[in-house]
Amino acid sequence: MWRAHLAAFAEAPANKSLRGILRGLEKESLRITPEGNLAQTAHPLGLGSALKHPHITTDYSEALLEFITEPFDNIPALLQQLDDIHRFTYKELAKTDERLWPASMPSHLPADSEIPVARYGSSNSGTMKTIYRVGLGHRYGRSMQTIAGVHYNFSLPDDFWRELQQQEGDSQDLQSFKTQRYFALIRNFRRYFWLLVYLFGAAPAVSNNFVAGRKHRLQPLGDDTQHLPFATSLRMGDLGYQSDAQQSLFVCYNNVSSYLRTLCGAITHPHPDYETIGVKDEQGHYKQLNTSLLQIENEFYSSIRPKRTTHSGETALQALRLRGVEYIEVRCVDLNPYEPLGVSAEQLRVIDAFLLYCLLSNSPETPRSEYTEWLENQKRIVYFGRNPELTLLRQGKEVNFAEWAKEILDSSLACARLLDQANGGEDYTAAVNRQFAKVSDPSLTPSARVLADMHAQGKSFFDHTLALAELHRQFFAEKALAPETSSSFQKMASQSLEEQRELEQSQQISFDQYLVNYYQQYQSCNCEPASAPQTQNAPC
Repeated sequence: MWRAHLAAFAEAPANKSLRGILRGLEKESLRITPEGNLAQTAHPLGLGSALKHPHITTDYSEALLEFITEPFDNIPALLQQLDDIHRFTYKELAKTDERLWPASMPSHLPADSEIPVARYGSSNSGTMKTIYRVGLGHRYGRSMQTIAGVHYNFSLPDDFWRELQQQEGDSQDLQSFKTQRYFALIRNFRRYFWLLVYLFGAAPAVSNNFVAGRKHRLQPLGDDTQHLPFATSLRMGDLGYQSDAQQSLFVCYNNVSSYLRTLCGAITHPHPDYETIGVKDEQGHYKQLNTSLLQIENEFYSSIRPKRTTHSGETALQALRLRGVEYIEVRCVDLNPYEPLGVSAEQLRVIDAFLLYCLLSNSPETPRSEYTEWLENQKRIVYFGRNPELTLLRQGKEVNFAEWAKEILDSSLACARLLDQANGGEDYTAAVNRQFAKVSDPSLTPSARVLADMHAQGKSFFDHTLALAELHRQFFAEKALAPETSSSFQKMASQSLEEQRELEQSQQISFDQYLVNYYQQYQSCNCEPASAPQTQNAPC
């Protein structure tokens, strides 16, 4: 069907449906002092409520800002809004002389207990968000709550889905077809996303204090840096949100039912390691939301997620069960420390073409053995991605990395041509074409550039990144927001604070009951215990 789909979407009006792709960004960055230390201040009041602001919130740590765009059908408008959010934020941060750390791996950190957990007020929903993060601290340590990245949300319009459904002779209702095909996209993404980690990984090094007292495989580089010579994205390895406990977790992406069943099991069945921590301390304060392998779905740190907008108090899995997949969220992109926005238009165009390839190409259901291959390939790319002799696993066989990478890029290039045909110009084709050089010459990758610049400048990871942070601060300081845009952000900040106050004043049930009601939703997902695959070639 791959060739047939390419031919069909090259014809009008099918090609025209590709203009309606919607994209959104969620970009995280740590607040730091001029000296590069983690900010200990509360979320700036001028930025509004982290619980209710539509564009500016926090993630795991109180110092970890998260910027959220609206969905846009063109990349320049998307990046313009992200730029506006940055400029408004930098204006507020100037009041305390703070700035944003431009790398995925964090700046110098204080003791674990001094890393501030994100706070969201006294409402039940806000309390739950905070306790979830407290639980992450108990499970993984708070230093991991300072790792940042870029999440890319992607959805195709109904006109596209109707055309694809007609091509495939499918007779389901449209939403069921969309859900089925989004899961096919996800399976292929999981097969091939190692290529994105190689092309855009920008985290080959960390400061010493991030790994102090922890088991790791890194090597010293100077007095204050740990690295690996061929590493691409340490954020996507075992220094990120990975744990020995999660090694037993097997999540099936063959269809929405298997996904709900396996992930729900990890949320509803107790895990010995976390039963030891307990839910509450002796004073009755929550230490975590539950004692299961996962507190909520988000604790499973996948490279991609099926998503559906949730209603107030609704779980992510319940939303998927009731209304199907609405969009997918790509989660494997590092901050590009050389880009003031952390991401470039070229990157997004490459990801668009790659995702379209994942969707249109054949995507067989996954036996459990292939799931294990995905994880192994991810590790190899993270730690040894730029090794010229690297091989990866493909259906149980070792294959040359560069040959497979070029094969995927060739197919992505075909999709880039479709996107250029739909949108006009040659931006997509040019963006994908530029990636071939990175495969042939690893020194052109962002991860290689970081290490090369550190060496050429005689700087540690910390000093190199701090210098970039100052350059980005100057970049945003040189051009103020338009008065009407600034006024709009100020109104959003004030309104979000008022919405949080109203929510806190309207609470009608205790938090304990709120949590009971929340977890009752998982009973409809037909949960099964999460466990390591037993029969490797059996379908999940």
